[in-house]
Amino acid sequence: MLAEIKGLNEECGVFGIWGHKEAAQITYYGLHSLQHRGQEGAGIVTTDGEKLTGMKGLGLISEVFGNGKLNQLSGKGAIGHVRYATAGGGGYENVQPLLFKSHSGSLALAHNGNLVNANQLKHQLESQGSIFQTTSDTEVLAHLIRRSGYKDMKEAVKSALSVIKGAYAFLIMTETEMMVALDPNGLRPLSIGVMGDAYVVASETCAFDVVGAKYERDVQPGELLIINDEGIRSERFSMNINRSICSMEYIYFSRPDSNIDGINVHTARKNLGKRLAVESEIDADVVTGVPDSSISAAIGFAELTGIPYELGLIKNRYVGRTFIQPSQELREQGVKMKLSAVRGVVEGKRVVMVDDSIVRGTTSKRIVTMLREAGAKEVHVRISSPPIANPCFYGIDTSTHEELIASSNSVEEIRQMIGADSLAFLSVEGLLEGIGRTYEGETKGQCLACFTGRYPTEIYQDTVLPHEKA
Repeated sequence: MLAEIKGLNEECGVFGIWGHKEAAQITYYGLHSLQHRGQEGAGIVTTDGEKLTGMKGLGLISEVFGNGKLNQLSGKGAIGHVRYATAGGGGYENVQPLLFKSHSGSLALAHNGNLVNANQLKHQLESQGSIFQTTSDTEVLAHLIRRSGYKDMKEAVKSALSVIKGAYAFLIMTETEMMVALDPNGLRPLSIGVMGDAYVVASETCAFDVVGAKYERDVQPGELLIINDEGIRSERFSMNINRSICSMEYIYFSRPDSNIDGINVHTARKNLGKRLAVESEIDADVVTGVPDSSISAAIGFAELTGIPYELGLIKNRYVGRTFIQPSQELREQGVKMKLSAVRGVVEGKRVVMVDDSIVRGTTSKRIVTMLREAGAKEVHVRISSPPIANPCFYGIDTSTHEELIASSNSVEEIRQMIGADSLAFLSVEGLLEGIGRTYEGETKGQCLACFTGRYPTEIYQDTVLPHEKA
């Protein structure tokens, strides 16, 4: 995906397993399948029933655990994490799982999401004597657990979860058990499966297919799972449930072979493309999708319109991450190195370029220019989501209005800025119907905040300011 260039990044992916003698190896393969959710850091913590052992580092999972390093981790339980760091939130200390050791027992945490009241809680905890080792909001939970006053770990975790707000899929591991928690809005995806006698949990179901686990069900919003040698049990830490899963999981982040809340991601994207074709008819010669996340939508668009789908854009899969830099000039160069237009497909043609989103607009402008340079007669841009006009505070790297082109520009103004012959976005109604939700003028199971500005949780003033994310 072009996430690094677009400026649209998810924070991470989590994977855990309990009851398998090769827990670390299984976790490695599980994390490898979730690598698209974060490429800047990875880590695994294991337990042998008596102690926790962790290893983490900066880079891809294969880099962190290369040269036989994985053999240093043993045990029947493991949790792992792949991470994307926002500006200022990088560094080795923030790579997860976070591991805390004390005389009363050890604790490891892996987190996908972002806590909207983390800054408030940090100030409170620091005033009470807590010393933070990282700038990650994930560490807040560890301090809350330790300061809960409960000796029973389950009650301590429940107490801590009752205080935090925002988006979170947490994996929590001690020497003798693994706990799994999903926020009351279910903003991030999280599923549980079985692998023989072992229990497996992952951000996406594609990880189950890779490791040979059987999908059981999604973790429910407000649910706490306790997994140990005695089995698995489910409890509630919150009854104030309002399912609002992130729409961008369907549009952009998740792998096409994953299922979220019973809905296949590829099928949803293909339907979004069909809805987009219905809402924005165009007379053209060829349809192409921006690799990789827009391919499914482009296929749906072509299928409904009857306009042939072609590979008009090719992704170079061998560009190192070091080429992707934050400055505008290098970002545009990054697009050129990541993508190539196929002259034999687009030359002399009226091209429909289907993409999943426009964030800053720089990527779209570069791709439109690229298609024109390859001889495209017309370039019509179709976006399989509504305009992203509002920041996300739940774990996606768009935390200010200033970085979002749609927050201060009309569709026509954006069209002019990216140089397209025409531009159309999918409607919110079309988005929900394409995914498979019923739309009745309200959010039905989906978070639409980046499109509508209506957030499913309270947003705190210090959350709106630049902040660190998990």
